[in-house]
Amino acid sequence: MLKTIKRNMDEGHALYNNNKNKIHIREYKEERDIEVVEKLEKVCETIESCGKARNAPTITNIMGDPLFRIRFYKYHVLLIAEKGENGEVVGVIRGCIKYIRSGVDQGTNSSTAKMGCILGLRVSPKHRRNGIGLKLVKCAANWAIQNGAHYTCMAAEEDNIASTNLFVHRCNYVKLSPLIIFTQPIHSRAKEKSSSKIIIQKLSVEQAISLYKTQFGSKQLFPVDVDAILKQKPSIGTWVSFFKDENWVGLNGKDNNSSSSHDEFIEKAPGSWAMISIWNKTRGIYKLKIGKRETSFLHCFNGSSGQSSLARGGKVFHCFRKSIFSLLGRKSSGFIFVYGLHGEGKRVGELMQSLWRFAHNVGKNVKDCKLIITELGVDDPLREHLPQGPSMSFTNDIWYLKKVNGSTSEDASGGDEMESLLNIKPLTNLFVDPRDF
Repeated sequence: MLKTIKRNMDEGHALYNNNKNKIHIREYKEERDIEVVEKLEKVCETIESCGKARNAPTITNIMGDPLFRIRFYKYHVLLIAEKGENGEVVGVIRGCIKYIRSGVDQGTNSSTAKMGCILGLRVSPKHRRNGIGLKLVKCAANWAIQNGAHYTCMAAEEDNIASTNLFVHRCNYVKLSPLIIFTQPIHSRAKEKSSSKIIIQKLSVEQAISLYKTQFGSKQLFPVDVDAILKQKPSIGTWVSFFKDENWVGLNGKDNNSSSSHDEFIEKAPGSWAMISIWNKTRGIYKLKIGKRETSFLHCFNGSSGQSSLARGGKVFHCFRKSIFSLLGRKSSGFIFVYGLHGEGKRVGELMQSLWRFAHNVGKNVKDCKLIITELGVDDPLREHLPQGPSMSFTNDIWYLKKVNGSTSEDASGGDEMESLLNIKPLTNLFVDPRDF
């Protein structure tokens, strides 16, 4: 199936052809498209940044790799929209496929589904309002369906009217769950110290995989390939924190590569503990470049966006405080993304705060890193344990989902469990995939 799809898309085979408007959609070819795609990205970013914050244009440097995020997925695609006989590139869109947990069966097993993620939609400013964005979205969705997707999804800011109109009113997506993005600058002052009564310890990759599968394995939207995430180069590591007076038996087992040692250390976790993982968003992926200093708020683009910053990867961070702006200045800046936040026990708040301070110090040691960012569900109890001071900024985020009919996949669960994602309640404890951000 995949070979057939790939062959049909090769050599500019049209996925969508509109004779009237002469719009041709094809797959990205690095040799011929890399320069023109980078140019389109820069034009869109500059126009949208100036339009939203006239005195503070924000440029996203994609580091010479238009596949900068989706290449972390085994199945991914970048589609190009061309117009006219001269083949002018007027739009792009990215898509990827991943396996996620879709719910819990009647037994103890968790069912899985294939999710098609729509990312980084871009349309040339002078060609907007001509339906190009809609055509690109439909083609990306068709690509996902052909690859066996049961759902397609996207994410956007809560007040992004353009995204709502396109995905909800025209493409029949439903609102899945609201989340909040937390953004804090990494200050250059002396290292923040955790309490002497708290131990922070780095887990081996295998320990981290076992712990995440134990804590998140049956939860909806959990990526089945968490082991691939934790083994990717941008992954800095996973840490746990706990109190010295409780200890954590088996955490320092001599045989950290055996499954028995993993089970032992998880079963003997202390009464209160917390964990985080850190993903490096400065290592050859992309950076943020901030323009003029005069304004007190910014719109920082994470990746690429489409019509008024459509879809994840076109995320806009609203109302950055002046302290963040002064910190970033005119230089290109990256950030670290904290994910997989989890904690248990009555004293989890102090432990999570210690891990946040620890992540802040990790970021200070990462070249070009200026921000620490995370994302949590609106009802996640860990929210109250993150810094609430004036340096922290917040962005309301909405995930949208659509059940895809006519899936050709035969290797994922179906039935009522597939419908459960559409009726999901606000997410409280969520593993946010760092590849999506």
